[in-house]
Amino acid sequence: MGSISFVELLGYVASIITAISLLMSSIIKLRWFNLFGSLVFSIYGFVILAYPVALFNGFIVFVNIYYLYKIYSRKEFFNLQRVDSSDGYFTAFQNFFRQEIAAIFPEFKIGNHADAITVLVLRNMAVAGVFIGEKQSSDTLKVVLDFVIPEYRDFKMGRFVYRNNTAFFESLGIKQLVAETGNATHLQYLKKMGFTEADVLNGQTQLKMVL
Repeated sequence: MGSISFVELLGYVASIITAISLLMSSIIKLRWFNLFGSLVFSIYGFVILAYPVALFNGFIVFVNIYYLYKIYSRKEFFNLQRVDSSDGYFTAFQNFFRQEIAAIFPEFKIGNHADAITVLVLRNMAVAGVFIGEKQSSDTLKVVLDFVIPEYRDFKMGRFVYRNNTAFFESLGIKQLVAETGNATHLQYLKKMGFTEADVLNGQTQLKMVL
């Protein structure tokens, strides 16, 4: 069996990237992966002189660029809607995403949050996630749950909650947020939002953010 040529490799890479794009639950990630996959396919088409393949995929590249531009440039409405922890929709939302929540927050238990700050996170009036925080002291809030559904995981929700809406926490007398996680992806997310590592205890990274 002969070795794979560069041209064949290019075709395989394009196919793999395009296939991966179809596995993305986030529309933004889907667009980005599909853009790169189409770009490589277009180059592949020109290299093998298959101009219909090259031109068609070149068109898809510009379609993806157009929609990504619309996504990143449009103005969106964000809001934190406080609800009671026993609210029917609030509980139903957590139950529906129980498995995904457990993958990131394995210690989290639905219910028993009567004294916590429980919030529905809205994006363009659609419920995009939930936030639960428990006071550790008069001015310190522990993040118990900060979950966003896959379609909205583009960091806009996190930036709104932790950076652009600190007045929400300040109105509650909160001056510091603390969190802990043993999930590497969640750890990187918290750091990106502005949390800093404070300690590591029993495999859990402790983080804090001063508002």
